[in-house]
Amino acid sequence: MSKLLIYDNPIMILPTLAQKIGLNEAVMLQQIHYWLVSSQHEKDGRKWVYNTYRDWQRQLPFWSESTIKRSIKSLEEQGYLLSANYNRLKMDKTKWYSINYEKLAELEADAQAYLEPLTVQIDTTVIPDCSLEEDSMNQAIPEITTETSTETTTKNLIPFSEIITYLNTKSHSSYKPGTKKTKELITARWNEGFLLEDFKKVIDLKTEEWLDDPFWSKYLRPETLFGPKFESYCNQKGAKKTYSEGDFDLDD
Repeated sequence: MSKLLIYDNPIMILPTLAQKIGLNEAVMLQQIHYWLVSSQHEKDGRKWVYNTYRDWQRQLPFWSESTIKRSIKSLEEQGYLLSANYNRLKMDKTKWYSINYEKLAELEADAQAYLEPLTVQIDTTVIPDCSLEEDSMNQAIPEITTETSTETTTKNLIPFSEIITYLNTKSHSSYKPGTKKTKELITARWNEGFLLEDFKKVIDLKTEEWLDDPFWSKYLRPETLFGPKFESYCNQKGAKKTYSEGDFDLDD
């Protein structure tokens, strides 16, 4: 028998959640929820757990610390993860985390309950979570793998949330990553072979060019940036250029 195959109870991650907030974010949120269930630390009416980025990375060794940071930051920006500092020493910057279950309930209301869950198992031989009782820390977390269709897996791997969060940050907007039209546009470009860095490149180029222009700034939106002209934007030189409205096929 191979030790790389699953013979233990898996942790379940719903494809609907991964699709709406991002696959990495869904795994991270499920991991935090796993520890919150057993946490004895209650502050301000919520249960909390605390870990450094390195501690989380030791629990999730298939990720780098930078991936952990990006996933946590994305969850905080989307409002699904709460963070605070309840350390006795203020110089101790270890972050405490709790899940915003109220906001998650709003997302759940829009989810399709009939979707089959994505099976995920998380393996860590070292469980450094210092927020739990010693007995709890001896429990192993299962190993990560996925069992789902190729089509669902590919769709879940598209970083909708990271792309839209990056656009919102650069353009000072508040577009939602779960909007149907936005996801269709991003999926179409992704299926053409463009990757996350291409989306960020287009966002960087067009925000540099349009953000301070009262007329063109309104076109810093998914339907324009990720539309049929995406490839030409991606290959655009960095220098600013003056355009006329007739140069574009834009929808108001």
